[in-house]
Amino acid sequence: MKFQAAVLRSYDSPFTVEEVVLRTEPAEGEILVEIAGTGMCGTDLAVRGSGGRSPLPAVLGHEGAGVVVQASGGPAAAIDVGDHVVLSFDSCGHCPNCRGAAPAYCDSFASLNLFGGREEQPPRLTDAAGEALAPRWFGQSSFAEYALVPVRNAVRVDPALPLELLGPLGCGFLTGAGAVLNTFGAGPGDTLVVLGAGAVGLAAVMAATAVGAAVLAVDRHPERLTLAERFGATPLHAASPDLHGRIRSLTDGGARYALDTTAAPPLINNALHALRPMGTLGLVARLRAPLSLEPGTLDRGRGIRHICEGDAVPGVLIPRLIALWQAGCFPFDQLIRPYPLAGVNEAERDCAAGRVVKPVLLPERTGR
Repeated sequence: MKFQAAVLRSYDSPFTVEEVVLRTEPAEGEILVEIAGTGMCGTDLAVRGSGGRSPLPAVLGHEGAGVVVQASGGPAAAIDVGDHVVLSFDSCGHCPNCRGAAPAYCDSFASLNLFGGREEQPPRLTDAAGEALAPRWFGQSSFAEYALVPVRNAVRVDPALPLELLGPLGCGFLTGAGAVLNTFGAGPGDTLVVLGAGAVGLAAVMAATAVGAAVLAVDRHPERLTLAERFGATPLHAASPDLHGRIRSLTDGGARYALDTTAAPPLINNALHALRPMGTLGLVARLRAPLSLEPGTLDRGRGIRHICEGDAVPGVLIPRLIALWQAGCFPFDQLIRPYPLAGVNEAERDCAAGRVVKPVLLPERTGR
């Protein structure tokens, strides 16, 4: 099967949109999905700085949504041809964490999603010349017209929904909202500080507002702070003098929760200082250097932990986010800008420059 995909051939080269070849039918437990739209996430772009750990050449993309065009039966029978699905991260399904409803902490998460995927011999996806492309990125490789995915990745959704917009619910928006709804379990009367008003941070702002929590957003870009304010947050510039003191004064002595999406040590320390006793800071961005904590930041029961994929079971959280969106409480669509698949490099440039919060790539054969 031949179709168009955006291929990253080296860590410093642009994407090339080219013909690729899928050399297999869906195996047991797999489905073939015709992609309607796929979000571009910071994790996709972080491959460039992976130090060679993420194999190339590869088709990236892990926020896909589309229509099932082939299904293998067996364990995949719960999802059938014609179903509309949102795709999320891969997991093994049988390790203790997967069995304990924590697939984001799957024992095989790194290998399945980041560094090589499931064992595939011979290569299943090649370029037009027959050169093997890296195994599925996050079980998807959805910067393409089609994606062959494990059925565990897929969440069925109502076919009346605008499918091309739903892909970012599978990772970026899932991560930010899940941190608020799952990890923190925030609700009315709680206070939350969100550091970084990008796609993940703004999803956290929207989720916090949706459940009645008071939320402050910290960023260095005025336009991002304007967006956060539109979604219900009190905006604070990251360079504000005595940032943690201002947060404490605005939260009646300290926030109960803080979510960092920046991996910036000064902001992390400010967030810890701004927490009330027994408050919790969640980190979702990968730290690239040792983190030095200032004296007193962990006093009085304050805690810090990393949060992966919003502690989400995608089949539970994605329908919840869609329901909140339909109720007007989670307007994630306002963060999306569509690009044709051929515009993948423009989308990356706009994303890096902060001109767009969430690019979504649309294969041209959809007619858009």
